[in-house]
Amino acid sequence: MIILNYLLYYLVIIPVSLLPFPLLYGLSDFLFVIFYYVAGYRKKIVTENLRNSFPEKSEEEIKTIARQFYSHFCDLVVESFKSFTISNAQISKRMILKNPELANKFFDQNRSIILAGGHYNNWEWIAVAIDRQIKHQSLAIYSTLSNKFFDKKMRDTRGKYGLIMFSTKKVKEVFEEYKDTLTATIFAIDQSPGNPEKSYWMRFLNQETPVLYGTEKYAKEYNYPVLFGTIEKIRRGYYTFEFFEITDQPQQTAYGEITEKTTKMLEEEILQKPQYWLWTHRRWKHKRDLKLYPNPASSLRSIISQPD
Repeated sequence: MIILNYLLYYLVIIPVSLLPFPLLYGLSDFLFVIFYYVAGYRKKIVTENLRNSFPEKSEEEIKTIARQFYSHFCDLVVESFKSFTISNAQISKRMILKNPELANKFFDQNRSIILAGGHYNNWEWIAVAIDRQIKHQSLAIYSTLSNKFFDKKMRDTRGKYGLIMFSTKKVKEVFEEYKDTLTATIFAIDQSPGNPEKSYWMRFLNQETPVLYGTEKYAKEYNYPVLFGTIEKIRRGYYTFEFFEITDQPQQTAYGEITEKTTKMLEEEILQKPQYWLWTHRRWKHKRDLKLYPNPASSLRSIISQPD
């Protein structure tokens, strides 16, 4: 198994990563044909997610968004490969933060922050680029891979220009470890929760959806301002991201307010250009039981307030 990992990494991933961008996107075009027309990779999930999210759209419109999504998805695949060898100069030109001053003002106020965002456009390159573009030490929560070899390679790649990654199982531990350091901790807010009983239920893309509550929980516990990050694809291989302030006084917000605001901002981002969201994941595998979750503003408060 170890030998196979080395062979895959050094004979496939790294050679692909070293390709110049024109050849890389030629490979993406080839993968699009394979993923969309030949293999139909997760096509049933993508189509079902799109139909449920956009019930007002015709089948032809759904197919158009799906094709656009698969084209972008293949770009994302090859750009993720490129992450392994991309230089700081390259990533600094291809993923540009438009308003670092919004984050930096809190650094100057001696305050750590929380950054919320979704799996929209190229979130992989955000991980590589962000630490050099803000004053805070950037941290990111991630789900560890079962393959230890590739788990380490992924952490090394995303963290090569300063980002520190830590497991979802160590969130509280890391917040305590870095509480005396000015940090910007990245939370992905659109993953399907492992435990719907510790989720915040709300309408998202026309569906009852359990939403991870960690962003709001830790913002209130440590009184860290919350910013939402949007990503825009300018053209193939070039992106910008921008921060929007959700609150600088999280402890003064109502229950669910931060969760609602960040999720609605992601929803607006998706509605504008739906082809750039990650439609292949099983976002709605949990269904709401009204007996268990009759009112998120009351039924979950006691559950979520419990310690991890």
